[in-house]
Amino acid sequence: MGVVKSGSTVTISYVGTLDNGKIFHSTDEGGPLTITLGAGELFPALEKAIMGMHVKEIKNIVLAAEDAYGPRQQENIISVNRASFPAGKDIAVGQKLSIEFSGGASRKMLVVAVGETEVTLDGNHPLAGCELTFALRVDGVES
Repeated sequence: MGVVKSGSTVTISYVGTLDNGKIFHSTDEGGPLTITLGAGELFPALEKAIMGMHVKEIKNIVLAAEDAYGPRQQENIISVNRASFPAGKDIAVGQKLSIEFSGGASRKMLVVAVGETEVTLDGNHPLAGCELTFALRVDGVES
């Protein structure tokens, strides 16, 4: 049986849940995930937890927010003048917008508040600040 080590190509199945039990992602939807450990395809802490596992081994892995998408950062929440948006454009809480910044950079942001004169946007990853739990099984290992 194969053992996971750095550089291994590993096929995994998992269900990712939040503290409240809500599933944020599962390989049940699209089939197992094949990754190469050490290639930066997973969070480093998740890679470290998978190292040494064997084919068919199952493990619950808990990642603190700092080891996943990081903490929520207040500087990623901005208020924009409502007049900055095209006249007549409907903007609603929960909507995702692509916002262009000076220098040509763009970013997807979530509308979290809409007022008469301002729109508040949150650029944090939706899972920032969340502890993530992975119920993970190693399905295959190629060294």
